[in-house]
Amino acid sequence: MSDRSRADAVYAELLKRQGERWVQPRVERTRRVLELLDDPQRTYRVVHITGTNGKTSTARIIESLVRAHGLRTGLFTSPHLERFTERILIDGEPVADGVIADAWGEIEPFLDIVDAELAAAGDAPLTFFEILTVLAFVAAADAPVDVLVLEVGMGGSWDSTNTADGDVAVFAPIDVDHADRLGQTIADIAAVKAGIIKDGAAVVSARQAPEAEAVLRAAAADRHATIAFEGRDFALTDDRLAVGGQLISVKGLAGTYDEEYLPLYGSHQGANAALAIAAVESLIGASDQAIPGDILAEGLGQVTSPGRLQLVGVEPTTIVDAAHNPHGARSLVRALDEVFDFDEWGLVLGALSDKDVAGIVDVLAPAVARVFVTPLDSERAATVEDLASLTRGAGLETSVYADLYEATTAAREWAAESDRRAVVIAGSVVLAGEAIGLAEDEGWKS
Repeated sequence: MSDRSRADAVYAELLKRQGERWVQPRVERTRRVLELLDDPQRTYRVVHITGTNGKTSTARIIESLVRAHGLRTGLFTSPHLERFTERILIDGEPVADGVIADAWGEIEPFLDIVDAELAAAGDAPLTFFEILTVLAFVAAADAPVDVLVLEVGMGGSWDSTNTADGDVAVFAPIDVDHADRLGQTIADIAAVKAGIIKDGAAVVSARQAPEAEAVLRAAAADRHATIAFEGRDFALTDDRLAVGGQLISVKGLAGTYDEEYLPLYGSHQGANAALAIAAVESLIGASDQAIPGDILAEGLGQVTSPGRLQLVGVEPTTIVDAAHNPHGARSLVRALDEVFDFDEWGLVLGALSDKDVAGIVDVLAPAVARVFVTPLDSERAATVEDLASLTRGAGLETSVYADLYEATTAAREWAAESDRRAVVIAGSVVLAGEAIGLAEDEGWKS
């Protein structure tokens, strides 16, 4: 059996488990597996990242900056766009199929032990995400890496990633999302996310609502951790459009960095980069050593963030952005106005039913001229009828299509009628992954 087939078999086994949406506050189950494996997550330093939006982009920037220092890196993010091995990067590349298959061989006997213990206690077996977290920790230890950049799956305190001890805890902007699991208010949600702060850690945070900031400050004080906030302790001081991205200037915790090239679009990505720089200063130089200029340029220059304001097609211009909640949709709308010079945007829309779809539509509606609704390949997908009802209710001309190919074909034909039109595909990470694959298959950039 080829390594790819072996890795695909691992994914098939994972899919037999309760899915990522099935979450219980039970971090101790993951901890039990890791104890049996002799705690691989304690063999490297960890940067732990939570928040509502911007986590993945910030994580990817941090990883790139750490790797530019000559350290071996791991990166664990969620969800994947096209293939599950994208979630675990070693030195900037998806984990090799053979590595993930070998890691499965290491952990499988211990999964059986813990599943039996859970069954005896009347509890559900280990889930998809719990096991995937263990796989990431084992693959990183086997590499071995010097630093693992670790993105929370959901929340913080009881997320399975919280079995690792973060040397640096990073907080992207906190907003209301997963309210059924994390709480109805920003303060409640911040309290769950603050659980990633460990004793004596360094904490860096994006700008937060006052109620979230108060919660994070109190949690840091309880843990005797240092804490720094964007706007007060570090900041994005300037960002200007450049070919293929932007030039950013950042006042960091330890240094000032002027007109550095970042190959990502949108001022929100500039803010993510400022947060990442502060995190890396905290990790590498204990906040008193600036990042050398050549290392910063290399680290920022090699950053990618797939599915986040990603150009996937030309003639007509076609952009993919996950925008899977209202906060992300607001960032997308700002970026479309800041970065691109088009009069009309056609929106290819697909979404998951357990997201705030009405909120996403409310934010996107003023920025788009026409909507092309598509179903998603997910059991959690919102129906095209429900999506169309929302967009028509917002006064948007809307058409419904049988699949993504038909929707994007119609949207790109509509946009090609004028050089003042473009297409944005948004509403779901699942949709973003499907669209990236379709764009490659159809040669939209050729």
